[in-house]
Parts: sequence; C-alpha cells; structure tokens
Amino acid sequence: MKDNELKKMEPVKTPKTIEEFYGDLTKKVQQMKFEYQIVGVGISSPGAVNKKSGVIEGASAIPYIHNFEIQQELVKRFELPVSIENDANCAALAELDSGAGKNVDSLLFLIIGTGVGGSVIINHKIWHGAHLFGGEFGFTLSDNEKTLSNLGTSVGVAERYNLNSSPVTNYSGKEVFDLAAKGDSRAQKEIRTMYYALAKGIYNLQYSFDPELIVLGGAVSNNPDLIPNIDTEIKQIRDIVKIASIEPKVVPCKFTDEANLRGAAVDFIQTYSVD
Repeated sequence: MKDNELKKMEPVKTPKTIEEFYGDLTKKVQQMKFEYQIVGVGISSPGAVNKKSGVIEGASAIPYIHNFEIQQELVKRFELPVSIENDANCAALAELDSGAGKNVDSLLFLIIGTGVGGSVIINHKIWHGAHLFGGEFGFTLSDNEKTLSNLGTSVGVAERYNLNSSPVTNYSGKEVFDLAAKGDSRAQKEIRTMYYALAKGIYNLQYSFDPELIVLGGAVSNNPDLIPNIDTEIKQIRDIVKIASIEPKVVPCKFTDEANLRGAAVDFIQTYSVD
C-alpha cells in the first residue's frame, strides 16, 4: 500500500447484536461501492481467525462474531470477496508492507498493552501455528510463575506497585513511571522488572525464530526510553550467555491507529493475489 491510499470513513459504535453488525457493515460497504471502485473487503478482527474455514475462533469482547462461518456470511451480504485476519497479525502486516519492517522478509511483532500479544511473519507470510496461537508471546513464562503479560507491561508495573503499597494505592502505569522519574525506588524497581521481562522474552524469541527484526507496538512503544532500556537488559543477558552472538534488532512501530486498517488491506491482497 502507498501512504496516500488510506481513506478513512466516519467510525461507528460497536454494534450490540449480529443483526446490527451486518447492517452497519453492509451500509458502509455499499457507500464505498458508490464512492470508489472497490474489489473486496479486508477485515481486521479480534480472536483466532481460521483462514481455512473462515471462522473466527476463540472469544473476544464481541461475542457474536465467533465460531461460525462469518466470512461466507459477509461475502453473501457484500457481494464481494472478503478476507479476515487477526488484528495483531494485521498490524504486523502493515509494518511489513510499508512500516518499520518494509525492507525485511521476516519479523516478530509485539504489541504491549494490557498484556503482550503479537505476530510471527516468515517470508512475508503470517505464521498462524498449529492451534492458531502463533504470536501469543504473552503466554510464555518469564519466571517460574509469571508470564510475559504479567511482568512485561506498564499495567503489570502499576498492579505490582499498588499491591505492595501500604495503604494500597491506585496509580496507573503512567503515574508509576512519573514516580520513578521523581526518584521513587519502588517504582524504579517495578519498571526494571518490566524491562528485564521484555528483554528476556525478546532474547528468547530471537533465538527461537531468528527474525531479521523485532517490532514493538502498543502505547508504551511511544516511550523513548523503552527500547534503549530493553537493549541495555539484552546486553547484560548476552554478557552472561557468552555463546549468544546475535543481538536482536528492536525497533518501534511506524503505524499506530492505522495499523489494523492498513494490514487488513495487505491481507486481502495476499489472500486474493490482487495487484
């Protein structure tokens, strides 16, 4: 995709029922048909998208879209080809196509939010995995008990800080970072825990998949201190593991709110081999 190809329409609130969902989407597609010569519809979706069956498996905050052949239902209503892909995978495809990873063939994409999600791209294609869990990096263990999602996010930083306060506090992740900047040693400790968990996870992923690039997304990726601190922790890990010759190349994402839309278009092009 070229940068000037993205045209935004007025957003709508998430429909409450499948009937409203079909109606809202069909209305938007008909409007697009009238305004542009569109060849199909690409959708970025939550959940585990089964590309073979056209079913969005698993669960999400939109329960009515799951576990039936939704892709074929949308094809009937739109009278156009439809592709559906997981939202994290779409974001990764956007970065691969024209973002931070546009010059590579393989990359890992980590989205750091309330948890850690992501995507694996090998030879320009999403690797979904045998159970559609490719890229679910947040489930990996950071220690004997806690996952990367537990330890590697600003949400986790705030939860640990608040629970260990007396009396218990209710700071947000940003507020704990602000406290750390002012010299709060407990806040600094929890933030170091986050950086180490991310560094350890990234180091392990580098030596599991050996990608050319690891791209970080999510709101925290806008923090200019994030990648330098992760790189510092990775260097310390590599100093311990002397045989580790490869230094992971970690970069921030280029796209934020637009990533899913752009990636859905890339997925459609890949699915239907559109020029």
